Amino acid sequence: MTPTTTLPAAAPRLDRLGNRALHYLALSAIGLITVYPFWWTLVTALSGDGEVFAFPPPLLPTAPTLAHFGEAISSIDILAFYRNSLAITALTVAGTLLVSALAAYPLARMRFPGRRLVFGAILATMILPSEVNFLVNFITVSKLQLTDSYSGVVLPTLAGAVGIFLMKQAFEAVPQDLIDAARVDGASEWQIFWRIMLPLARPALAALTILTTVSAWNQYIWPSIVMSSPDKFPLSVGVLYLAGAFSFKTRVVAAGAVLTVLPILIVFLFTQRYFLRGFDGAVK
Repeated sequence: MTPTTTLPAAAPRLDRLGNRALHYLALSAIGLITVYPFWWTLVTALSGDGEVFAFPPPLLPTAPTLAHFGEAISSIDILAFYRNSLAITALTVAGTLLVSALAAYPLARMRFPGRRLVFGAILATMILPSEVNFLVNFITVSKLQLTDSYSGVVLPTLAGAVGIFLMKQAFEAVPQDLIDAARVDGASEWQIFWRIMLPLARPALAALTILTTVSAWNQYIWPSIVMSSPDKFPLSVGVLYLAGAFSFKTRVVAAGAVLTVLPILIVFLFTQRYFLRGFDGAVK
């Protein structure tokens, strides 16, 4: 009797272990593919000799050195570029949170004609590449005389479909009874939005903050179009001076790329749990 009772129970357990092993194997493969470009750039920047484009590429730096990072820092005003990137990122994050929350609240909690049509039109913009808007945005920024300024870089990026969608889902997760009780107590719509909805939507705000920070920090094409003064360039644009002045020094260019990516990578590693928690409401 013992073999007949244990075998059927063991088979599902083995299936679960096999499925879990396949999941981890697939995730590990995706992780390696994702991380490898950055790892290759880091190894190239740290290597003191050897072929840059050797095949197979080295997994560890040969004769490690930090000289290329020192040369990159001394070749360009990297601190000024960092300040510009920080200013643009901070303005973009603050504006995106404000615009997304203000747009999402009426879509989530108010009833008005065309509400679904408006939300559908907002979501439809997600299928369009951002480059489609460059011409219209540049003409608008030029007419407003905002070219070569932080405002010209920041303003066209504030209203995004992802942020509005994320905040709308977070606001819809708030119980209606709580809002009705606040209205019975005499709270205005602004008080409900500011004192009830925003505090309860903090995980979504945190996720949107991280997502916007990564996107704003890595912007390249739009700032390079709008801005013409090198002293106002963000780091992603300014680091290309290394490629222009030292096109034959691939390791110096790689060091500049690492200096560009490293800060935002560290921020994401320490805040990823808030990022994932904020998307729970959107998935539900």
